[in-house]
Amino acid sequence: MTIDLRSLRKEYTQSGLTKSSLDSNPIKQFETWFGQVRDAGIVEPNAMSLTTVGAKGEPSVRTVLLKGYDDEGFVFYTNYQSAKARDIEENNRVALLFPWLALERQVIIRGIAEKVSTERSLEYFSTRPRGSQLGAWVSEQSKILTTRAILENKLAELEKQFAEDDIPLPNHWGGFRVQPHYIEFWQGRPKRLHDRLRYEKAANGHWEISRKSP
Repeated sequence: MTIDLRSLRKEYTQSGLTKSSLDSNPIKQFETWFGQVRDAGIVEPNAMSLTTVGAKGEPSVRTVLLKGYDDEGFVFYTNYQSAKARDIEENNRVALLFPWLALERQVIIRGIAEKVSTERSLEYFSTRPRGSQLGAWVSEQSKILTTRAILENKLAELEKQFAEDDIPLPNHWGGFRVQPHYIEFWQGRPKRLHDRLRYEKAANGHWEISRKSP
């Protein structure tokens, strides 16, 4: 049986977006929007969808957390043995999506993912709660588990092993930086005539702004 959702719709009326209102630097524009999202009290404002495509050409998407950004790109952390990391090793072209729908906004980013330095990964790892640090050691991310007890038993062993010590950075864990060449700011508008303003990096390294049809 097909569930009919044709009447499930919302008119977007909160705001608009013009080329003249944008900062010439998309990272600064992102910073402005991100600050507004945080001020609005949206849960997990740094949650973003990460899309990868592996060697077989099959796309995969999952939610990760943005943990830093600057003019060099957008940084997240993961297990380097995970499915996402294997995809990136095979094809480092990725896409990010920030679905800030409470503000009728989205930000879409395309770019190249590269590992951050071990020093940067260690710097971030040292700020994580101890439980999260242990979790990075426990999980062989994306591998099949026959039972959750395997995780719980391994966690108990590691809690004993590191009971009196700082928890070191695992060799299989660290960050990726997505270096963008395309950033689109999407603002919902009435009658589905949404505002879509994109930045594309030119050959000279400058960002060019244009409007896209909704």
